[in-house]
Amino acid sequence: MASIARQVIRRGYATAQSTVKAPIQLNSLTGTYATSTYLAALKKSPKDLEQLAKDIETFDKKIKEDAKVAQFIDNPTLTAAERAKALTGLVPSGSSPILLNLLTVLSENGRLASAPRVFADFGSLIAAYRGELEVVVTSAEPLDGKAMARLEKALKGTSVSDGKTLKFTNRVNPSIVGGLLIDFGDKTIDLSASSKVNRFNAALTQGV
Repeated sequence: MASIARQVIRRGYATAQSTVKAPIQLNSLTGTYATSTYLAALKKSPKDLEQLAKDIETFDKKIKEDAKVAQFIDNPTLTAAERAKALTGLVPSGSSPILLNLLTVLSENGRLASAPRVFADFGSLIAAYRGELEVVVTSAEPLDGKAMARLEKALKGTSVSDGKTLKFTNRVNPSIVGGLLIDFGDKTIDLSASSKVNRFNAALTQGV
């Protein structure tokens, strides 16, 4: 965290000296990048943080929807100079300078391909900052609106939602076979068929 924070300062992320803290702790490497970025923006002002959040969401969407941008992000053969030039052109003018700084630091450290995961971790931070609870529902196939509405209604009736705004996201992962995997905060509810199969296989192994 310390070395990344120093890179952040050298890049001019943080200009204010006020002490701010992240709303949640993220221990992964991508979480460290996301946290440094979050703190840098908040040190400037809450307005700068919200602007950065908007710009990150827009750029993350571009990676998902534009094959050429995704290919660039994942391309390890480009030189540092080539990546730097391309990034300057990819980040829209008027965006928070912290976004370009983040992407530049990732590029210099050979971790540009991790940008989507850094963005996801930043999303968790901004959700906590806003008092939102991100609920990620993973299913083998996309869930329809009625299914998501039932899940939302069920969780809103529990202590999980006390004082929070629930924000639902449906992710598709065919490997879970069937059922659901529900993540919120530091909790996971595993209702997937693959989990049941794994427990069955483990029981068989122990019985042999």
